[in-house]
Amino acid sequence: MLNNIGLPGLLLIAVVVLVLFGRGKISSLMGEVGKGITAFKKGVSDSKEELEDSTAAARDVTPEDEKEKDKA
Repeated sequence: MLNNIGLPGLLLIAVVVLVLFGRGKISSLMGEVGKGITAFKKGVSDSKEELEDSTAAARDVTPEDEKEKDKA
């Protein structure tokens, strides 16, 4: 269905949206979308760092006493 829109169809849709909502409303909406994307990327990177920190801390959980027993 959406495969056959093409450039003229997209331009028509853009003009209709611009007429209905106005330039100011669209620019504020796009600003909010940008803030949302930025917050999402920050959340993903924070959770990735947290996951890496937790896996780094969980790599060697063997107590020191058992390590010395294994060496002997």
